[in-house]
Amino acid sequence: ATRGRSSNHVVTSDQNDTFAAPKYASKTVAWLRKELRSRGLSATGLKVDLVARLEAADEKMSSSGNDVHVRRTQLVDGEANKSQQENSANAGSEKSRTADTDVALKRQREMDRLERERIVLWRQPITTIQYFILETAILFHGYLLRLWQNKGKVLICLVLTLQLVWLYHTPGAHQQYVVFMEKKLHWCAYWVFLGILSSVGLGTGLHTFLLYLGPHIAQVTMAAYECSSVNFPEPPYPDQIICPDIDETDVTPSIWAIIAKVRLEACMWGIGTAIGELPPYFMARAARLSGDDVDDEEFEEFEEVQQARSAGNLAQQDWSTRAKVAVTKLVERVGFLGIMACASIPNPLFDLAGVTCGYLLVPFWTFFGATCIGKAVIKMHIQKLFIITIFSEHHIETIVNLIGQLPKVGPSLQAPFQDFLEKQKKKFHIKPGTNVPTEPNWLSYIFEKVLLLMVAYFILSIVNSMAQSYHKRRAKEQLGKQRV
Repeated sequence: ATRGRSSNHVVTSDQNDTFAAPKYASKTVAWLRKELRSRGLSATGLKVDLVARLEAADEKMSSSGNDVHVRRTQLVDGEANKSQQENSANAGSEKSRTADTDVALKRQREMDRLERERIVLWRQPITTIQYFILETAILFHGYLLRLWQNKGKVLICLVLTLQLVWLYHTPGAHQQYVVFMEKKLHWCAYWVFLGILSSVGLGTGLHTFLLYLGPHIAQVTMAAYECSSVNFPEPPYPDQIICPDIDETDVTPSIWAIIAKVRLEACMWGIGTAIGELPPYFMARAARLSGDDVDDEEFEEFEEVQQARSAGNLAQQDWSTRAKVAVTKLVERVGFLGIMACASIPNPLFDLAGVTCGYLLVPFWTFFGATCIGKAVIKMHIQKLFIITIFSEHHIETIVNLIGQLPKVGPSLQAPFQDFLEKQKKKFHIKPGTNVPTEPNWLSYIFEKVLLLMVAYFILSIVNSMAQSYHKRRAKEQLGKQRV
């Protein structure tokens, strides 16, 4: 029993922070000597010496166990610190590599932009035409794939088209309505198309209001005052304006009657301009939803505005930057009414409003509805009122008289304007089917040449834009391969 008890006297320091020594003074001398021999210690001497020798051995064992525990704790802490340092070093190196990659991508993107700006017909004609053809083929292939993916809808549209063609060529009492609808649809589609050309392409559109709609409203205004009526015979109106045969010389048409006469074409043109504002909206919306990096050229203006807003020093910015910030704030805070307000005035910054709406994920019908109301209703009535006021009879006479009062060149400039106005007034009284010899007029000649130059420049800009789009597409693919 004594031997069994002796085996339980040693308590390890791994389980206890301090060593609890047994009470050796209560043990017999024989037990103490046996315990000392079992530990390999000297068993000679008095009981006091034996007890002291065992207590010294136990203290030594306790200090040795504590040292082992401390060394083990230090080893664990050292490994943890080393692992933390390695993780910090890896995170720092990863962050440094990411920063270097971003800088390299920005540098490559800037080089691609500079190279893309040189792809124009007057600098690199062969490359520009080649890229234009390739981009056209890619777009055509993409449209064919979309049609094939929606072949059910395409089939329904083909069936409806065939039915309309059959009704169009079938004789009957409905032909008068078919002719009327054909004329109205052609007229509306013509002005919608001109409206799209005016605003599509992020500001590079053809200014069809100055070239087509404005002169048409001016001609209707001059004819209304000359004929004292807006009831022009149809046909030949709107292809040709001729005064009616009824005698209304004492009746002067009101400005509201003239506005109502040109309301259809003006509203259709406004709807076309609203449709032309959709590409920036869809581009920004798709980029926000996909989360992909977009080309800096497309979002450069938007990013500059956001940086100016975050800087907080708008008072030190130029007026154009403050105007851009005001447009983005109006769209963000007011919503539908803000978009409608931006679209209701001649606003060269409306492309920025479209990009902002797309980036903020404004619903499509909110954006398009507000744009249509602003452009096709509010803005068009403002523009019609301005053109009708300027080209009213007494204002035209005032302008011609002011031109004649210019020093030195006034009389020489006044004569062709008066001649042009007189010829226009005579045309309003020509009977349908009458052949009138055309006389050259340098004012009409200049207007025709300016029109041709603007149309030619618009076509060239389309070619350049599509060629640059192909270069942008290829550069984006190369950047994607570099990231992989």
